[in-house]
Amino acid sequence: MMKNLLLTIGCLCAFQLSFGKIYKVKTPGEFNKAAAGVLPGDEIVIANGSYNNWSTAINSNGSAAKPIIIRAENTGRVVFSGEVHQAVFQIAGSYVQVKGLKFEGCQLFKEKGTDVVLIEIKAAKYCRITDCIFTKNTVNAQFMPIVVVAGPGGHNRVDHCSFAGNFNNQEVQVRVSANDVSLYTLIDHNTFMDKDSVTWKGNNGGECVQIGQDPILLGNRYSYATVRDNRFIRCNGEPEVISNKASANRYINNYFEDCHGELVMRGGHECLVDSNNFAGGTGGIRVNGTIHTITNNTFKGLPIAIRLMYGMAKGKIDTGFYIAASDCIIKNNRISRCDTGILVGGSKNADWTGKFDTKRYPSRTIQDIAPFNNLLEGNNITDTKTPVLQ
Repeated sequence: MMKNLLLTIGCLCAFQLSFGKIYKVKTPGEFNKAAAGVLPGDEIVIANGSYNNWSTAINSNGSAAKPIIIRAENTGRVVFSGEVHQAVFQIAGSYVQVKGLKFEGCQLFKEKGTDVVLIEIKAAKYCRITDCIFTKNTVNAQFMPIVVVAGPGGHNRVDHCSFAGNFNNQEVQVRVSANDVSLYTLIDHNTFMDKDSVTWKGNNGGECVQIGQDPILLGNRYSYATVRDNRFIRCNGEPEVISNKASANRYINNYFEDCHGELVMRGGHECLVDSNNFAGGTGGIRVNGTIHTITNNTFKGLPIAIRLMYGMAKGKIDTGFYIAASDCIIKNNRISRCDTGILVGGSKNADWTGKFDTKRYPSRTIQDIAPFNNLLEGNNITDTKTPVLQ
């Protein structure tokens, strides 16, 4: 009898431990108190409701088998809105997941020269933002993102989220600095849609995804990010729907529909752009930099499917505001019903005099170095006025 009782108690304890503890919270204070004590497998559940003036942080370590989960009581029914002057959630540590939250109508304000964001994964490993909704959020300064992966760390993920109707902001940004970079970020299975053109100077600062921020001085930094299986619908924020400004990133199986912008290799080298689909809009893929691989992509109904651009410099060593496209492989792409299939030599002799700081960026100002050593092979181009223009 006693033996059976002890066995039952032991099983109950093991059952409880295997599922972890659940903390139900409804204020930032309750959240921070719970965050200070969570263990692998624990959950912080935010009660259904509308919240503003919320700012919290967690620096805890879960495990692959038992992540720490921060989630809505019911998906989409925990709503954050109003003015934001500090990060709503700052996530550090490892194996921490944020799930099912909604951010609607938030107005983000830059504070003392520092970007304020909705969620920041900072100096973390194996952390995740999943199944969250970001809609109709705005910022008060140019180049501000709403979701950031930053600092030393790696293998963080943003997935299965919805970004709709956000205005004047960047949506997902992976920061690359001279001191550190978060490696192997995965951005997958998200939907970005209905993003209107920014009102900022130069029509700049409205990317849906940005990997790296300084293509001229830091384009050689390797970040190994992957952006795959996302949908971009009517994303008109600026000419770069996706902006690559670092090296060795991968862009795979994304879908673009009626976007006023392109997937852009603005800087960086050795990136893979494979199996993406472009349907309508103002452009497909724009390429600067070296040793990119552009394969198995599909383009329909575009002015120009692929553009290989002139630069002010060439290779990985010389500094140039733009690096000429070189040593790239353009292979097995399918192009139909476009005005031009592949343009070899975009922005020829463009004059950038007075348009950037030559002290900060010691570059020539004329874009006069032509693309070179690029392989065009096996591309299927049909119903297109000019298949290849050189």
